[in-house]
Order: sequence, then C-alpha cells, then structure tokens
Amino acid sequence: MTVGPVEYVIIGFPGSQFTGEIAPELANLVESGLVRIIDLVFIAKDDQGEVLVLEVDENAELDVFTSLDADVGGVLGDEDIAHAAEAIEPGSSALLLLWEDTWAAPLAQAIRNSGGVLLEGSRIPHELIEEAEDLLASAG
Repeated sequence: MTVGPVEYVIIGFPGSQFTGEIAPELANLVESGLVRIIDLVFIAKDDQGEVLVLEVDENAELDVFTSLDADVGGVLGDEDIAHAAEAIEPGSSALLLLWEDTWAAPLAQAIRNSGGVLLEGSRIPHELIEEAEDLLASAG
C-alpha cells in the first residue's frame, strides 16, 4: 500500500470558542479522497491549567466529529497530548489532528522509487503568504 505524507496540526481555540465548522470541511476532504484521518484528540485546559482530554463521542459540543468517515484513534499518545497541551492557555482548548495526504501518495512513492529522501519540509503560515502576496500586488 502506498502511503502519502502524514501531517499533524494543533489548532488552538482561545477561550474554547469552538464552532464546529471544521468537522464538515474535514468530512469533505475525507469523502473526496484527499486525506485520511488517522487520529484526532480534543484537548482543553481548565481555568487552573489542568489538562483535560475530551472524547469526541462523549461530548455534545464535539459530536460533529462523529460524522467523519474515518477509523480514528489509538495513534496519538500521552506524549503527543502533553506536547499539544503546552501551547494551550488556561480556559482554552485545541484539536490535535493527524492525517495522511492521500492526494500526494503517488508523488511520495515516485520520490521513494527514485531514491529521493525528504531533507526538509514545513508549512508556511497563512499570514506570511498574505503579506507576500500583498507586497507582490503593490509592486506590480
């Protein structure tokens, strides 16, 4: 089986202001075959800073994630949760999400077949791209 690149993201929700709009968009990506959700964990910190792991199927605010067509769970562990929790302020929450970029699996396999190895990769923050595009637009 060809496996595409696997990514993780930690998405913060300051003040735990979570609207649930993410779940339908993730579902669209899964249904279109662009990604495969490997695992997801919702983490919160109470006002005293204690970390709480919220089960998607046991929390009414998170039940929107139960509609995902994915075998979720078991990959992210205590160390991953502790790492993600470091970025969360008290009274806030975060979604720790692990997915496979299935759209890139053929390219990843071609790279491996040609003897290529990934030397470096990173995501460029949206704000930096907007800033660069604005500068290019004003220069032209």
